[in-house]
Amino acid sequence: MVLADRVSKSFGTNQVLKSISLTVKRGEVMCLVGPSGSGKSTFLRCINHLEVVSAGRLSVDGDLIGYREANGRLYELHPREAARQRREIGMVFQLFNLFPHMTALQNVMEAPQVVKGLSKTQAEQRARDLLDRVGLADRSDYYPAHLSGGQQQRVAIARALAMEPKLMLFDEPTSALDPELVGEVLDVMKGLAKSGMTMIVVTHEMGFAREVADSFVFMDGGVVMESGKPSEVLANPQHKRTQAFLSKVL
Repeated sequence: MVLADRVSKSFGTNQVLKSISLTVKRGEVMCLVGPSGSGKSTFLRCINHLEVVSAGRLSVDGDLIGYREANGRLYELHPREAARQRREIGMVFQLFNLFPHMTALQNVMEAPQVVKGLSKTQAEQRARDLLDRVGLADRSDYYPAHLSGGQQQRVAIARALAMEPKLMLFDEPTSALDPELVGEVLDVMKGLAKSGMTMIVVTHEMGFAREVADSFVFMDGGVVMESGKPSEVLANPQHKRTQAFLSKVL
């Protein structure tokens, strides 16, 4: 589903990603873990072309992301074409970014209507089904200001799912939540994983990684330091940097 081939990204003279090569299979859940500033979120944003890679290439479901290739050269896509690719990649951010003037139902309905051209009836039915799926059927008419952080993040997940993405990206979706609200969001993500959704999750929730992830990747300094099955890496990390990090978070 996702193929990263020697992906690098620089901001000026600061090289944030250094030749990252990763593969995510269809239906796989990959957890990206590492200290702040290690490049995890930047890599996630490169996958849907919110950040333009400086070198290398990224493909999702066989399609080159953000570029087209002609005569052995890469040409960046027009923003409209890039946006069309992005429709099939759902992303959930640390902050919920809900439209404050719209109810939960309206937030979930908006993109399918505006971007995909669904009728109001179709969009509303899909939105109600998704709000029920994330346990918020009784909060459909609530505005974001009247929802808890955990509830807002679950609406954000429903909103991403409303576009029927083939891939879901989660950028530390529980980091802005009070500890007692983390579980309700992780439960929704666990349900997604069980349904076969391909997911890449930047997280510090090691219990979630151990229970749900198929692959575990530790990044530091823009480099993949170690990767493998969560049970193996968490129980017996091989790299000293991985050992030092995990000793502080486990």
